[in-house]
Amino acid sequence: MSARTSNLDRILGRLDDLDSNSLTVLVQRLVRERSLLTTVINSIREGLLLISENGLIEYANAAGRSLIGLKEDDIGKAILWKYVPELSHTIHHDMNFSGATAPTISRELEIAYPERRIVRIYMTPIATTEDNRYNRQFILLLTDITQDKLTVEERVENEKISSIMMLAAGVAHELGNPLNSINIHLQLIRRQLAKLENESASEKIDKAVKVCSGEVERLDGIIKNFLEAIRPSPPNLIEINLLDILEEVLEFLSQEIKNSGIGTEVILGDKLPSINADRDQIKQVFFNVSKNSIQAMEPGGELKITARADGDYVYIYFADTGKGIDPESMARLFQPYFTTKLGGHGLGMMICQRIMRDHGGQIGVDSREGKGTIVTLQFPRRTRRLKMLASEIGDC
Repeated sequence: MSARTSNLDRILGRLDDLDSNSLTVLVQRLVRERSLLTTVINSIREGLLLISENGLIEYANAAGRSLIGLKEDDIGKAILWKYVPELSHTIHHDMNFSGATAPTISRELEIAYPERRIVRIYMTPIATTEDNRYNRQFILLLTDITQDKLTVEERVENEKISSIMMLAAGVAHELGNPLNSINIHLQLIRRQLAKLENESASEKIDKAVKVCSGEVERLDGIIKNFLEAIRPSPPNLIEINLLDILEEVLEFLSQEIKNSGIGTEVILGDKLPSINADRDQIKQVFFNVSKNSIQAMEPGGELKITARADGDYVYIYFADTGKGIDPESMARLFQPYFTTKLGGHGLGMMICQRIMRDHGGQIGVDSREGKGTIVTLQFPRRTRRLKMLASEIGDC
């Protein structure tokens, strides 16, 4: 604690004993402290907002007001969802996160007003008490990453080389143990070839071959993820039904779900509109997200999948009752080779994010430690592209 704060606390502690002159000095000092704090916060390039539980904007620094087109006079009156409706669309309030606490939320959103920008939003809850009454608020940090997106082509070659070097080092390390194991067991097979008449020898060979097959399968998975990460193929867009793909993935994972002792609930509601997407790539996203949810839960957990659509987007929500993700891990969730799972390769979420971006969609993660995680997949409707084109023509 600074000397300035300590002195101020001591003065406030003797507030009842202060005379009029001392009170005047105190008020002047508080004004100076507030002015200094406001200057510091307004000098921050990131937007900083404080909102209430219902979205009322209670405070916004200069960068925050500029990013969402908020007037200073509207603070304390305006609702955030009016300025950033995309954020409201992607937060599913009535799922696993009811109660006193709320999840930490990370998003990348494209906002159209006051100008088209891509903004990274980090939203975390804070709890305060006022007049012995519990009060929940949220702090939002908004970072304008538009320029980073626009200049990515200029840096892509250097980043590609750096990424390939990092990925190659990780893959080389991962390949070592399986290859050694394959080599050892192949040697065992050769030694037993001369004893084929012996039944026990045949059993040993069979066991060794099975071990080799398992290691080869693991090796194949590592190589596949490696190639997809460094050499992504452009999506082959066709009209698809998301629910058909989801059904295929759940059927494929049904035995693993049963063995894990978890339950599943699928709430589809009305028929979802079709979208334009690459069937295999979306299937991979569903598989990765579902598998992460399954592996995050203990027996008795539940995976709840819901779907809905609005005028612009189709949403699929994967909500699990697992251990959740801590804030530090949330910040690194989409980094290559970051994983919290034993034996995980750390490429799955990065690949999912790339696929969703290539489809004009987004992936969002809301999590609360000890309670669970919701992964939101947001796909643009087939009609949205036509709306955007019509709007652009109308502006000409």
